[in-house]
Amino acid sequence: MKKKVVVGMSGGVDSSVAAYLLKEQGYDVIGVTMQIWQDEEEERQQENGGCCGLSAVEDARRVAQDLDIPYYVMNFKAEFKDRVMDYFAEEYLQGRTPNPCIACNRYVKWESLLRRSLKIGADYIATGHYARIRQLADGRYTICNSVTAAKDQTYALYNLTQEQLSHTLMPVGEYTKDEIRKIAAKAGFRIANKPDSQEICFVPDGDYASFIEEYTGKHLPKGNFVTRDGQILGEHRGIIHYTIGQRRGLNLPMGHRVFVTGIRPDTNEVIVGENEELFQRVVRANRLNFMSVPSISGEKKVTAKIRYNHRGAEAAVRMVGEDLLECVFEEPQRAATPGQALVMYDGENVLGGGTIL
Repeated sequence: MKKKVVVGMSGGVDSSVAAYLLKEQGYDVIGVTMQIWQDEEEERQQENGGCCGLSAVEDARRVAQDLDIPYYVMNFKAEFKDRVMDYFAEEYLQGRTPNPCIACNRYVKWESLLRRSLKIGADYIATGHYARIRQLADGRYTICNSVTAAKDQTYALYNLTQEQLSHTLMPVGEYTKDEIRKIAAKAGFRIANKPDSQEICFVPDGDYASFIEEYTGKHLPKGNFVTRDGQILGEHRGIIHYTIGQRRGLNLPMGHRVFVTGIRPDTNEVIVGENEELFQRVVRANRLNFMSVPSISGEKKVTAKIRYNHRGAEAAVRMVGEDLLECVFEEPQRAATPGQALVMYDGENVLGGGTIL
């Protein structure tokens, strides 16, 4: 009997080819687009881009017709609002810089979609992520790097659970982006050359601060730019406008480049300093999720990444609390940002990760 797999179809080339590859491999494939927008007007704003708008639905439906597979749109608006949008806004209000894609992956694309898929008799869910799933000798599942470093998406997937991984397929991780586009063209998909979506899907113009104020109904007050020791340098526009390492938009007459080196929500201050102040060897993280190992005992050598486009650097990690990990890099790293993820690798495999403090 064929194994049944629900493929999350965004209307893009990667998820479309994932559905194609799985059908070619003999799976019983069902296509699903996750409806996450909060109202129709916003959905229309996405008509020309993004992974979740009306054009995504139409593109995904067309691909499903080409593949002759069932296709559904499932409503996940409540889950997306609760787990992603609320979280995104609250983190910025607390002076942190969140990664909403990581939250969406764990709690919406996997937790919610997987639960519904299993209820309708599916054995697996699948996505178009550039990553691979591996079962290790001890039975644990882990995410490991895709064959192409240029598109590797393992960083955003570190938070998946063992249960979720055991019911997940990621066929795209075995290919480069060019190969995926060639497969799409060969299959006759009209989206073969569709550009990748870049921005956070619910903030398509990239203006996070305006989104947060409109979404929460809160207008954040102005405050002071200060040095590390408290010297006032000028006035900022509200802490949600800033992130660690930021240089642009400070408008301070310092005579040389300065950077955001810290945010103090309690006193409504944004700390400004020199580039050298952004480098640190020790990074701590909580909200931990371990993947290739159940936990860490003693000290463990890893390669660690502190942001999505970070190349990764050699480090030693150890537990310093029940849900607190300390990562000591061999060389100082720039702009480790509270709210972003620290993701650790053991060779190709994702060892685990957490949220930077």
